[in-house]
Amino acid sequence: MKADTVVIHFLDGRLLKGATEDFFPPATTFHIRPADAGDEAVPACIRLADLKAVFFVRDLTGDSKYVYRNRFSKGQRFTGQKVRVTFGDGEVMVGWTMGYGEPGPGFFLCPADTNGNTQRVFVISANAREIAPQGP
Repeated sequence: MKADTVVIHFLDGRLLKGATEDFFPPATTFHIRPADAGDEAVPACIRLADLKAVFFVRDLTGDSKYVYRNRFSKGQRFTGQKVRVTFGDGEVMVGWTMGYGEPGPGFFLCPADTNGNTQRVFVISANAREIAPQGP
């Protein structure tokens, strides 16, 4: 199984970068092998209840100068529902989802800005300040 590259955002503001092989949305925990740990390190067990979100990224370096656009491009194609998520820390992300409203701890959000490092985000529904439909 291929590991997913993730950046985990905790509710207390901490970040943890690494890889996970067992993230499964209905589960309440998963494991991450921190990027700064050796291959022999025991993966850390992470509780979804402690998280703002799990960001699935292209790479762990990213581009600190890149500014995300929280809007869809004209003519951009997507499948699902447009939503705007306001996280507890005030960060806002616009994107589309197929799973908002489904039972479970959260849902996947694909950012409207497809040029950034973030490919998708697992939003922890209970820890978001607001989740609202985004206009046309």
